Amino acid sequence: MRPLTLHRASEPTFDYFAYGSCMCPVDLERSLGERMHSYVLGIATLQNYRLGFYGRALRRNCGVLDVIPEAGAAVMGVLYRLPWRCSEALDIREEMPQNGYRHEEVTVDCLGKTYRQVRTYVVVNKLTDELAPNDWYFNVVLRGAVTCGLPETYCWQLFHHMQQLQQQQWPMSA
Repeated sequence: MRPLTLHRASEPTFDYFAYGSCMCPVDLERSLGERMHSYVLGIATLQNYRLGFYGRALRRNCGVLDVIPEAGAAVMGVLYRLPWRCSEALDIREEMPQNGYRHEEVTVDCLGKTYRQVRTYVVVNKLTDELAPNDWYFNVVLRGAVTCGLPETYCWQLFHHMQQLQQQQWPMSA
């Protein structure tokens, strides 16, 4: 992916669509080492994809989100314009290239504008069935969705999907 140029000191940048734990600027800051709020362009929509927990995080040993092509579906998330210097740290966070995610260029809509050649990450070795997130991942995904202002109905759908997976796979002991 070629770097774009941002107006600030002509620093090379790239657009990044986050739909999972990276929606939370505070959590992303933990990995990238600098404040992320100023890099948020806004809420974005990825058309003709759906969410699913088809990845397994090696470090957390739980299900993590993936986007899967599906006609008519839509995934909401956060569009960032990040400095190119953050690219390698973001790849490490996404467990590239070892069994985690890979880059995929997508087109997203944000604030009435279409952005092309946007980086997102998709799971390399997809599981055949969804795997529940752990409580930490559940909370950071939800915190990111709420913090960045995703619609309440979308946040509730996300909450119920994660809760349902946890209840199916980790039923409470009597």
